[in-house]
Amino acid sequence: MARTLSMIENARDDRVRSLLTHLYPHTGQSLIVGITGSPGSGKSTLVDRLARFYKQSAKKVGIIAVDPTSPFSGGALLGDRVRMQALSTDPAIFIRSMATRGRMGGLSESVSDALIVLEAGGYEVLIIETVGVGQDEVDVVRTAQVTAVVLVPGMGDEIQSIKAGIMEIGDVFVINKADRPDTSRTEQELRSALSLATRPDGWDPPIVKTVATLGDGTGELTEALTAYHQFSVKDGLPRERKLELCRQRLVEMVRDNVAERILSQIPSADFESYAEKLANRETDPYTLVDLLLEQSGLGKKLR
Repeated sequence: MARTLSMIENARDDRVRSLLTHLYPHTGQSLIVGITGSPGSGKSTLVDRLARFYKQSAKKVGIIAVDPTSPFSGGALLGDRVRMQALSTDPAIFIRSMATRGRMGGLSESVSDALIVLEAGGYEVLIIETVGVGQDEVDVVRTAQVTAVVLVPGMGDEIQSIKAGIMEIGDVFVINKADRPDTSRTEQELRSALSLATRPDGWDPPIVKTVATLGDGTGELTEALTAYHQFSVKDGLPRERKLELCRQRLVEMVRDNVAERILSQIPSADFESYAEKLANRETDPYTLVDLLLEQSGLGKKLR
């Protein structure tokens, strides 16, 4: 499993494409949970507790911890995996750290591909833990079936600052480190922020209080995650959501593949020359895009 995921991350070639093509029909049955939120909110500890809880229900758990990209190796910094070392030797739990690869939105294409491998490998619950950098953490909602946003007491104005991004993607909200004295105030602020908008699906996101270091509230959190999943299944939302996610995935894959093929046909010296002209304001990016498309034989058809 580990070697397969390494191949997916490092070699985007015909072998990987063939492998994923064969594995894809064996997916679609796992519960995919997204855990996101601010740095320092205790997401890794919470994921650790969730994995243990699901394991007690005789479920195999796969964890993808999305870490920042190392500026030296281009790989994940492995911070989350270090914090979950106790689970790494459990045969029922598989943990993998994956880098964002500079992807805005928090998740690289390799994460979606890794989920295919884990699902085909028989992991019934898949947990994605994002980096946690604020409003950019929105790709997780396109991948997970249910998303939990983790906050901590004492955030104050930070709840207001992130509500335009993170607050809109949460199916369940978690106030971790709820043993702090200002937990009630944070809960009130969160409820106030959530009351400003009504979700299109009619779901009222619950607020769960946890103390991940002690395991408090883990059961309530899994119940809330299951409740939303059952709600969405009852109303037929998963199919609608899957269709929309499939549309978005196709658009992203076409965009990435077309861009890769176009850039592969442009000599690096020419590309550097174009970038220099752009930096010197000798030309504009729109003209250069037309030029690149024409050089690749696509003309202006893509614009």
